[in-house]
Amino acid sequence: MQKIIIGLVGQIACGKEAIKKYLAKKYNTKDCKFSTPLRDVINRLTISESRENLQKLSTTLRESFGQDLLAKVIASDASKLDSEIIVIDGVRRIADIKYLKELPNFYLIKVEVDAKIRYERMIARNENNGDKDKTFEQFMADQNNETEKDIPAVMDFAKLSIDNNGTLEELYKKTDKIIEDVLKH
Repeated sequence: MQKIIIGLVGQIACGKEAIKKYLAKKYNTKDCKFSTPLRDVINRLTISESRENLQKLSTTLRESFGQDLLAKVIASDASKLDSEIIVIDGVRRIADIKYLKELPNFYLIKVEVDAKIRYERMIARNENNGDKDKTFEQFMADQNNETEKDIPAVMDFAKLSIDNNGTLEELYKKTDKIIEDVLKH
């Protein structure tokens, strides 16, 4: 059986990480995250792992080496993983999706959530330095950052969708339904 590659796209704190963890637990998936190579570089350079620094690094690398650079790295990483289902977290650019959609058995899933709920989740998880101190206005302004602005357009490429405005249990049920549909193909 060929690998199934699931790409997750959605705005900051929409639940991509929760979906990824659930899929790993229930379906024994492995994953690749677009921020992983960026975090590797940031940590190696001993630079603060803030959202702003990750965005600056992403922009610099893409401008210098091509907009699809990270998509190529992620596709290569995915091909090396030993799992029937691979999850790619953090698809966020048109160049990413143009490259990834050419992979066999690639499915893009958009995750949609109300902005207020996403903000509350970002504050609670505090994944990046400075997240817990952001105001709602700053959070909304972040949606216009270079690394985030294309996400709505990339979401338009998705044929599969999850509304994550509810509970974790509801998210898991919706995720199971999509995986069942994908496995049928």
